[in-house]
Amino acid sequence: MDYFPLFCRLQGKRCLLVGGGEVAERKARLLLSAGADLHVGALHFSSAFRQWADSGEITPISGTFNDAWLDRCWLVVAATDDDAVNQQVAQAAEARRIFCNLVDAPEQASAIMPSIIDRSPLMVAVSSGGRAPVLARLLREKIEALLPQHLGQLASLAGTLRARVRQRFASMAQRRYFWERFFTSDRLAQTLANGDGARAAQMVDSLFSDALPAQGEVTLVGAGPGDAGLLTLKGLQQIQQADVIVYDRLVSEEILNLVRRDAERIFVGKRAGHHCVPQAQINQLLLEQAQRGKRVVRLKGGDPFIFGRGGEELEILAQHQIPFSVVPGVTAASGCSAYSGIPLTHRDHAQSVRLVTGHLQQENALEWEKLAAEQQTLVFYMGLTQAPHIQQQLMRHGMRADMPVALVENGTSTRQRVVTGTLERLSDLAQQVESPSLIIIGSVVSLRDRLRWF
Repeated sequence: MDYFPLFCRLQGKRCLLVGGGEVAERKARLLLSAGADLHVGALHFSSAFRQWADSGEITPISGTFNDAWLDRCWLVVAATDDDAVNQQVAQAAEARRIFCNLVDAPEQASAIMPSIIDRSPLMVAVSSGGRAPVLARLLREKIEALLPQHLGQLASLAGTLRARVRQRFASMAQRRYFWERFFTSDRLAQTLANGDGARAAQMVDSLFSDALPAQGEVTLVGAGPGDAGLLTLKGLQQIQQADVIVYDRLVSEEILNLVRRDAERIFVGKRAGHHCVPQAQINQLLLEQAQRGKRVVRLKGGDPFIFGRGGEELEILAQHQIPFSVVPGVTAASGCSAYSGIPLTHRDHAQSVRLVTGHLQQENALEWEKLAAEQQTLVFYMGLTQAPHIQQQLMRHGMRADMPVALVENGTSTRQRVVTGTLERLSDLAQQVESPSLIIIGSVVSLRDRLRWF
C-alpha cells in the first residue's frame, strides 16, 4: 500500500493552494466543496479565482511563494506550472510536517487527491497512487454509473437511526442484519427518491418491528482451485456477508483478502498426513456458530461436494434444523486442467472423465480394471503419496506404460507448476512436486504442448 486512504474533514480549516491557473481551479473547486478556508497564493489569478475572491470564497495572496504562507495550514496543494516552485512548496510543507499534494508529480507528494464519486454523505474515492490517473478516472466513471443518486439520502437517513438501532438490537449480528435489510430495500430507496417521507418512515418502522432470525445459518462455498478470479459471484457475496469464515489450507490468500474485514476467521486447515482439526470437530464448530445466531461460511478449496466432505458437514446441520445452502465452486480437476492446457475431454482422445480420490484406505477400494480402460481421462485428487500404488495398479490392469501423465502443483495460481511424463515414471514424477497437486492421466495430456496458455 503506497498511500493510506484517509478522508479528512476540512470544513473551516485553513488550506493553501499555490497557483492561480486552470489546473489550480480544479483543485480549488474540490477544496471549496469540502468547506475549506482556502487561501490561494499566485503571481497571477484566473478570472475564476478573481470571482471567488470578490465573493469572499477564497483569500487571495499575491506574490511569490514564501514559507509564511504555510502558517496555520492543515493541507497544501502546489499547482503552478513551475516545477521548481512546486518543489519549493513541497519541501517547505515537509519541513513543517504538513501534507502536500503536488500536481503532476505524485511520486514526490506526501498526499494525493483521488477521483471522487460524491453521494454525500456517501463518498467513494479511487486512486492509482498517481501512476495511472486515466485508469482511475475510467474506474470512477464505471462506479459512478452503478451508484444511484438516492444513495446519499439513504445514508443520511441511516445516520439518524443509529441510536435507535443500538437501543433496539443488543448484538452486533442483529444490528448488521437490520442494516443489510435497510440498505438492500429497493422500495425504501425508491420511496426516498420520490420524496415521500411519511411512507419512508412507515417502512423503517416495519423493519424495526420485523422479527430477526433466532438462529444462524451455514453456507458451504467453493473457493475454486486458487485463482481468486474463479470465485463465483454468489460465493463473493456470501463471504462478504458472513459473520464467521471457517476455511481450510486450500483457500488462497487472494480469496481471503475478499472476506469482510470484521468477520471472524477460523482456520481448520488440513495438511497431508496431518489433520489440524478433526472432521467431527469441524462439524461441531459449524453447528455451534450457527446456534449462536451467526451467519457462517464454510469456505473450501475447489468444490465442497467433490472430495470436500461437504455432505458430512451438512448432515449434522440438518439433524439440528440449521438452515444451510451450498454455493458450488470450480473444482480442481476443471481449473487445473484448463490452466495447464489439458482438456479433460476431446473427441479424439477421451469421451469420459473419472474423478478419483487418492486416499486409498482399502486395498480393493477402486475398480482398477475400469480405470485402466481406454478413451477416458483420470484425475486423482490428493494422490501424491499413493502415486506408486496408482502406477502399479493401472499398469497391472492393462494401461500402457507410455500413457501421458501430468502433475499440477498449485494449479491456477501464480505458483502453478506442471510436470509431465508417462505412467511408467509416475512415482518418480510425484517426487518432483509438492502438495497440493493433482494427477491427470490420459492421452489428452499430450495436447498440453499445443494448448498451454497460462
